[in-house]
Amino acid sequence: MALAVLTAARLRLTRWLGNGGDEVALRLLLALIVVIAIGALAVDFRELNAAPSDAPPVVSYPSADRPVPATIPRTSGPSVPLPRFDERLRAPMTFELGAGGRLLATGTIVPGTSAQFAAEIAKRGSYVTSVVLASPGGAVADAMAMGRQIREKKFTTEVESGHYCASSCPLVFAGGVVRRASQRAVIGVHQVSATGAIALPTGDGMQDAQIVSAVCQRYLREMGVDLEVWLHAMETPSDRLFYFQPNEMLKLKLATEIDGLSPSDRAGLSRGQ
Repeated sequence: MALAVLTAARLRLTRWLGNGGDEVALRLLLALIVVIAIGALAVDFRELNAAPSDAPPVVSYPSADRPVPATIPRTSGPSVPLPRFDERLRAPMTFELGAGGRLLATGTIVPGTSAQFAAEIAKRGSYVTSVVLASPGGAVADAMAMGRQIREKKFTTEVESGHYCASSCPLVFAGGVVRRASQRAVIGVHQVSATGAIALPTGDGMQDAQIVSAVCQRYLREMGVDLEVWLHAMETPSDRLFYFQPNEMLKLKLATEIDGLSPSDRAGLSRGQ
């Protein structure tokens, strides 16, 4: 469009010059041509930008919505963004009895989950021998209550290959007399808050956090777990996770058995590496 305007203006100028136009009129006409051309270019630019694009829109997601990593981090140190847990894990925890006395505990720990767990154990009697966890965590008080029930019943706790036990879930896992994790299990911690049945004073967030920290440390010590586990939790923001290496879980006594750990890894652990 702009090119057409310029061409038409040039033709008019040529005809006018052929008829003997003076210099002043020529300058005025040239200025007018420039103004018209700039206006036409501006219109074309606006129309181009307004035209629909066939390209798909660029969508960005916050770090907390990133999918579960295909490769599980295997080095301690910097934490990684909290993954997006699937719908089943985000739902309140459910219990399903599997073969061989394995009770599958799947989902988020909410206030009241420990009471449901106790009812399930009472209903199943002596059949349950292990609790298999897949959970993004949740209510801290209920997690510790479940862990104590597990320890009282002398159950084994398990986290299977490719499954998560995160946030407060490791508190439940710590309750097992035997704590078995697959080498491909994902067990991680981060900062926790006061939820559930822990009675806390109000009005002082720092004091509340210190009380929660003391309660959780006392619980882990009671379960025979190295308190360095809790240090990793307190150093990691709540929107991220610190993942434990298989060797690290054994060293810190968070796990007592790691399925699939290679002989060289076991040798390295025995040497204190």
